[in-house]
Amino acid sequence: MFVAGNLVSAVAQILDVVLNILSWLIIIRALVSWVSPDPLNPIVQLLQRTTEPILYPIRKLLPFTWRLGLDLSPLLAILAIYFLRAFLVRTLYDLSLRLQ
Repeated sequence: MFVAGNLVSAVAQILDVVLNILSWLIIIRALVSWVSPDPLNPIVQLLQRTTEPILYPIRKLLPFTWRLGLDLSPLLAILAIYFLRAFLVRTLYDLSLRLQ
């Protein structure tokens, strides 16, 4: 049964790294948006392509964003990622320990 435990532990580690990278990309995109970057810059395009699939659905759920003039979707996305890291990743780690 230790093989299943190691597999679940590896999945938890990979998920933790992916969520960590994603949270940093969202933070970097939010910081870059303050300086009105060139939309043709490859780094800006990479940031938009990787984070837009996460931020766009959150923006659609926030009807008051256009009234405030402040985009709160990065903040909510970071909180959701923090929740996933605190709940899902830790649950997978605990499950892997029980399977070993």
